[in-house]
Amino acid sequence: QVQLVESGGGLVQPGGSLRLSCAASGSIFSINAMGWYRQAPGKQRELVAAISSGGDTRYADSVKGRFTISRDNAKNTVYLQMNSLKPEDTAVYYCLLVTTSNDYWGQGTQVTVSS
Repeated sequence: QVQLVESGGGLVQPGGSLRLSCAASGSIFSINAMGWYRQAPGKQRELVAAISSGGDTRYADSVKGRFTISRDNAKNTVYLQMNSLKPEDTAVYYCLLVTTSNDYWGQGTQVTVSS
């Protein structure tokens, strides 16, 4: 069984920063990629950023230049550094683990950007 534990969400003022973490544990084999999605109220879940096992990254256009995804392969952990946060970044952020056998989602962590 695979578990994903997310942390780092919260309330921040516009222009502020947050760092999300997602630690994977359990029977994990052959990780292909890890990433972050988000879902705002009334909207579909969307990709924020992803990183492959080889370190290749991709970002949503809306976060390029502000967010940085990274991973610690030894700890099976992925991070999302979010800078220059905007109110439109407010959403529940979900971690995704992609393996050769299955995809796994975290429980989600709320990020609220408001003054």
